Amino acid sequence: MAQYSSANDDRESALQREYMAKAAQYVAGLERELGRRPCCCVVTFGCQMNARDSEKLLGILTEIGYESVEDEESADFIVYNTCTVRDNANQRVYGRLGYLHSLKAGKPHLRIALCGCMMQEENVIEKIRKSYRFVDLIFGTHNLFKFAELLVTMFENREMIVDIWQETDQIVEELPVRRKFPYKSGVNIMFGCNNFCSYCIVPYVRGRERSRAPEEILQEIERLVDDGVVEVMLLGQNVNSYGRNLETPMSFAQLLREVEQIDGLRRIRFMTSHPKDLSDELIDVMSRSDKICRHLHLPLQAGSDRILQAMNRRYTKAQYLALTEKLRTAMPDIALTTDLIVGFPGETAEDVDETIDVVRRVRFDNAFTFIYSKRTGTPAAAMANQVPAATVREGFDRLLKVVQDTARERAALLRGSTAEALVEEVNEQDAALLTGRLSNNMLVHFPGDRDLVGGFVNVSLDECHGFYYTGHMIRKAEAPLGKTVDGNG
Repeated sequence: MAQYSSANDDRESALQREYMAKAAQYVAGLERELGRRPCCCVVTFGCQMNARDSEKLLGILTEIGYESVEDEESADFIVYNTCTVRDNANQRVYGRLGYLHSLKAGKPHLRIALCGCMMQEENVIEKIRKSYRFVDLIFGTHNLFKFAELLVTMFENREMIVDIWQETDQIVEELPVRRKFPYKSGVNIMFGCNNFCSYCIVPYVRGRERSRAPEEILQEIERLVDDGVVEVMLLGQNVNSYGRNLETPMSFAQLLREVEQIDGLRRIRFMTSHPKDLSDELIDVMSRSDKICRHLHLPLQAGSDRILQAMNRRYTKAQYLALTEKLRTAMPDIALTTDLIVGFPGETAEDVDETIDVVRRVRFDNAFTFIYSKRTGTPAAAMANQVPAATVREGFDRLLKVVQDTARERAALLRGSTAEALVEEVNEQDAALLTGRLSNNMLVHFPGDRDLVGGFVNVSLDECHGFYYTGHMIRKAEAPLGKTVDGNG
């Protein structure tokens, strides 16, 4: 499937701006009724793509007159942008809906919207229609760009509005966005997934792969850099397969080369990468780049060939090990992180041992370790040999210990070195400290003034605390917009 045409994109963007103007009239009426500016709260569940979607939702809400707040109790409109990759994500939303019901009982004008991946599941919609009738608006992943239009429909109707699309070929990005951070931003380069791992619900809720045109991606990044962004995260369910469905195919490595050329952009990150599609070309581009961060998230999921085949991952343990060896040879300083699943149907203690063996041999810098979550509608959910909970927990605990031990050992290797950090925020626990992120994605906390946030500083990594460092700033480093900042040594 080719990318959706820019002409259609422009027409849809213009149409949605008309709906924004109309929605703004309803919000202005609410402001007169309340005697104050109405407030909105967007709560994000899930991945970086969901976080980016929430920035779009918030951009539209603030454009039409809402004031953004962090707490739901202060809000007059609450949006839950949901995740469904694991069942506990769904249960969290259901639990929170009970709380929203009580809020709405005391605030009748409160509006509640649900969107995101969870809303693409038919059984979820049925449950909400039956048990959560107080919800005002429900939409999914494919028609998020219609948010302004859906808001107008919501304002003009009393009954629950449900608008779920099963698929789309449209990509509409030219709409307001309110970024969480002024100095960094996610950038969608593609949507959907074609891999159909047997445990995963994502292809069913996000749809098939659709790549954005490279010129649109580059233009967006250029605008972001002009607005003060120094780091971008290129987002897709499997960025390594970017460009295959374009009218003129383009590899992800080729796109990265183009992004690198953008003046003023200091750092490039991306996720997520599927091991079966990580090319030698991409490794070469990464190894030669001064802007691509020395961090790669490369989900393994399991170390047993038998389980990998049942998962439909389409690589073997040996192939994964060879790939990580190739990455470390090309970039000795790269940080490798991964996802691991314990308890997939049919998994034995010996299979878990195979996963542990990979962790010990690769020596991941970190790993997100999950207990298998049965997702209705996936092939794995129908498999007969589900693993008993006690067995799963035993394997999970064994694996987690090895993950933590090897990650601590990897982190400790940096003690005493100096690294460049992007200062992200004032430390949440100690206002005298700043929190910075290294190229390898590790955090470091160090003394400094809040006006350094958004700039780059050189930091001595003095003490390793397992998964983060404490240190001190040591010399001048370049800040955004060509400024310099001084260290204390």
